[in-house]
Amino acid sequence: MGVNGITASNYGSTTTTQTKKKTESDTTISSTANEPAAVYEKSTEETVKKPVYKQDTVTIAQLKADAEKRTKQLRDLVEKMMLQQGQTFDEATMYQLLREGKVTVDDETAAQANADIAEDGYWGVNQTSDRLISFAKALTGGDPDKIDAMADAIKEGFEQAKKAWGGELPEICQKTFDATMEKLEQWRSSSKESAGAK
Repeated sequence: MGVNGITASNYGSTTTTQTKKKTESDTTISSTANEPAAVYEKSTEETVKKPVYKQDTVTIAQLKADAEKRTKQLRDLVEKMMLQQGQTFDEATMYQLLREGKVTVDDETAAQANADIAEDGYWGVNQTSDRLISFAKALTGGDPDKIDAMADAIKEGFEQAKKAWGGELPEICQKTFDATMEKLEQWRSSSKESAGAK
C-alpha cells in the first residue's frame, strides 16, 4: 500500500466517523427541537409594580419663593404699623404685642389683614392647608407611604410656631392644622382607591 492508500484509507474512515457524529448530533437536535425551550406559567400572584417617586423640586422652589414673598409683605405691614405707633420691637416683642392686642390697627391694615385671613384668603384656612399639602406631596414626590412622616413634620411645625408665638396659637391656626390633617387623610384615601383600581 502506498502513501496514497494509507491517506485515502484514513481519510475515508475519518469522514465516516464525522458523518456518524453529525448524524447522532442531528438526531439529538431534532428530538429536542420539538420540545419547548421554556414554559411560561402565569403566576397566581399578580406582580405589582411600585411607582418611583421623585421630589418635585420646581414646585418646592415655587412654594418657598411665594411663601417668603408673602411673609415679607405681612411682616412689612406689621412693622410699618408698629413703627407708626412709635414702638420699638424685636420678633419676641412683636408677637407679644400682637398676641396681647396692644397694637392699634388702622382701617387699611385691618382690611388687608381680614382679606388675607378670610376663608379663601392667602393666609386663610383653605389656601394655607392646600399649600401645606402641596408642599408635602412635592417633598415626597407624591409617595403615599410617606404621609405619616409628613403629618409628623406638620405637627412639629405647629409646635415650633406655638413656641415662637409664646403660647397657644390663634383659632385660625388650629383650624388650619385640622384642615391640613383632614386633607392628608383624603390624600391617603384617594391613594388607596387608586391602588385598588389598578
